Amino acid sequence: MNWDRFFDIPSDLQHSWLGLIGLHLREALLPVLAGLLVSLPLAQLCVRFRWLYPPVLWVTTVLYAIPSLAFFVLLIDYTGQTELTVMIPLTVYSLVVLVPAIVDGVRSVPQETLAAATAMGFGPVRRYVQVQLPIAVPAIIAGLRVATVSSISLVSVGALIGNQGALGNMINDANIYNRPELALNAVLSMAVLAILADALLVLVRLLLTPWMPRRSRPTQKADRPEPAAAALEDAAR
Repeated sequence: MNWDRFFDIPSDLQHSWLGLIGLHLREALLPVLAGLLVSLPLAQLCVRFRWLYPPVLWVTTVLYAIPSLAFFVLLIDYTGQTELTVMIPLTVYSLVVLVPAIVDGVRSVPQETLAAATAMGFGPVRRYVQVQLPIAVPAIIAGLRVATVSSISLVSVGALIGNQGALGNMINDANIYNRPELALNAVLSMAVLAILADALLVLVRLLLTPWMPRRSRPTQKADRPEPAAAALEDAAR
């Protein structure tokens, strides 16, 4: 293995190492964001109409079971060998994680908190956005962590459809040019990106949920407001 060529990226990839990292993050994170935007209203419908949740969960699970390569074959006639062909399946895959996470988080809100919000004049949309979602943040972030790490890993499969796998393209070139250091570079880079993205989401959770317990002295526990009360107070301001 030639370590001197660890960052020597073949010209056929048309990007530098940093360029491939930027491309990889774009192809991985945009689908998760799109999945979140779809999941938020869909989860609210599932909470509001309980009969809707089982069929939605069944559909997302069935779609998740479709192999990514088969998904690419279905889409390639319509979207071509483009980033969109990679990002659409990743968006669909994120739904199977995000929808249950949001539904479970929203359903965990105490009924007395919802009753108090209704008594304060909150309508269904305002109650969902300002009371239920803030309390469901830990569950939502947990789902985002799984979806994000999974998406960062699955982007590499796009190398099978015309060099749309970002860092995964380096693995393909490692086989073509007999350069194992490229494969190692790609694997390590994706692992580091996944770890950093996961750590960033943990930080976001800590910033958004100051009411959650921290590892601190027991004497400080009494000073923390309960999550439901804290969310309702913030929403009322």
